Amino acid sequence: MRLFWEIAARSFRRHLTYRAATVAGLVTNFGFGWLRVSVLLALYDGRSAVEGITVSGLYAYVALTQAVITYLAFFGWVDLMNSVYTGEVGSDLLKPMNYFRYWLAQDAGRALVALLLRGVVIMLFFSLVFPMTYPETVGQWLALATAIILSWFLSFTYRFLLNLAAFWTPNAKGIGRFGYVISWFFSGFLMPLRLFPEWVQTVANWTPFPHMLNTVVEIYIGTLQGTAVWQALILQAAWAIGLAIVGQLLLKTAVRRLVILGG
Repeated sequence: MRLFWEIAARSFRRHLTYRAATVAGLVTNFGFGWLRVSVLLALYDGRSAVEGITVSGLYAYVALTQAVITYLAFFGWVDLMNSVYTGEVGSDLLKPMNYFRYWLAQDAGRALVALLLRGVVIMLFFSLVFPMTYPETVGQWLALATAIILSWFLSFTYRFLLNLAAFWTPNAKGIGRFGYVISWFFSGFLMPLRLFPEWVQTVANWTPFPHMLNTVVEIYIGTLQGTAVWQALILQAAWAIGLAIVGQLLLKTAVRRLVILGG
């Protein structure tokens, strides 16, 4: 575990140096968030709530989804994929650490920087401009913290799987983009899942995507309560563990077919 935390700490310090990119990302996220608020408010047509989501809950939804874009790497993460194409994967596989846990540690440092410098700041910005709703109990805050951590782990296992496509094709970025677009739709990133037709919600619930984001949102705004919260957290953990196991099995096949030239 010490090696894991050392790698995560170095990743944290490395990503902490990109201050200009952080500021630019904050401005962009807040600007697009303002536009999203305007578009989604039009769906309410003067009503105080739609499908259990109040207007203040809608503000919180937009704030949260904008805040976790970088934390969950929703717009793409190709570090592992690029390491395969450059041949760096050879040295990564020789490290005294499991390949999955090595990249998990790298991503943990990156995600923590994104959560602190972008996520928290964006939430503060939105709270100053919009009358957002907030968790009301200690239990809700604890469930939210657990959901946020599990959402990152689930997101990583999914991104890890997408990046493993690089072992089979000379350019897997198209596969990655397709995978990310699907996650935007079924996770509730583009619009709250409760506002979609019931058949879309049914299909989404058979996938891991709602547990990357929608679960976090619904715990935060209080549409999930009581035993439903713990059921959602258990499903989050189950999907994350399941995808991690699939990733480990797929990695074994990928490594067997890996050929590095010129090294």
